[in-house]
Amino acid sequence: MTRTEDEIAGLVLAAGGGRRLGGRPKALLAHRGRPLVEHAVGTLRAAGCDRVHVVLGARSAEVRRRAELPGCVLVDNPYWEQGMGSSLRAGLGSLAGTGARAALVLLVDQPGVSAEAVARVRAAYRDEGALVSAAYDGVRGHPVLLGAAHWDGVAASATGDRGARAYLRAHEGAITLVECGDVARAYDIDTEADLGHLE
Repeated sequence: MTRTEDEIAGLVLAAGGGRRLGGRPKALLAHRGRPLVEHAVGTLRAAGCDRVHVVLGARSAEVRRRAELPGCVLVDNPYWEQGMGSSLRAGLGSLAGTGARAALVLLVDQPGVSAEAVARVRAAYRDEGALVSAAYDGVRGHPVLLGAAHWDGVAASATGDRGARAYLRAHEGAITLVECGDVARAYDIDTEADLGHLE
């Protein structure tokens, strides 16, 4: 394992309850015959992340039962209904003391984000002061790489469904943007209409 592989942990945020999807947890939505959470983990692994932490929330016991997530650290977020910010805090907290110096954050409901896009963002890592984001036609999107030097600041500002948005906006000048629009599609699975993106 190279130094970089050991330092960058994958972090899947998969706690959402799918309120606009009739209460179906996004982690368990089927894509290519398997739950979305498996797809997200596979994308991170294909991009070179050996260590993957997965934040669960809605129907977490069912997700654990139905999804095959060998080797992953599963993190329960009891406050998942408060929004993505609480899951980001839980995920970053789970990485403390593991030796990870950066978290590569992938959202479970963005299956159009390819392993190639994740690998591009990962390749821009330099040290624990890194802030890297995928961009789509120049517009910041996911995945996002958060160096460990930023974790406390991100956690402090992560409220509601904003995740790291407020922190990243405040540190716009420090972010390395990596264009991924040619290899990925950054749609979300939020509504019934979005389910057409799933295969």
